[in-house]
Amino acid sequence: MSEHSPVKDISTEVSFSEYEAKFKALADKKRLHILHLLSQQNSCCVCDLSELIDMPQSKLSYHLKILLDAKLIIKETRGTWSYYMINEAELNHLLSPELCCIFKPSRC
Repeated sequence: MSEHSPVKDISTEVSFSEYEAKFKALADKKRLHILHLLSQQNSCCVCDLSELIDMPQSKLSYHLKILLDAKLIIKETRGTWSYYMINEAELNHLLSPELCCIFKPSRC
């Protein structure tokens, strides 16, 4: 009797890694607050966002980087200023039935 190692579905592993990063980014009250503020505006520069959230720019930049890496926000550079906005397509994807198909494939 030969032993078979389970075959890993690489696309599933990649999907799991991507979702893990997104949910880790969302699992922080400060980052949720940042997303909430950005959802109320078309775009916002770091200096304005820093005042709105009452957070030093250095700490804010740390949180923005995590949200950027998770592709939950988009950064646009205009001259010397960086403006941030919600990545609506990505957030809609997270809230979509597509994600549910991972856990409830019989309903897809």
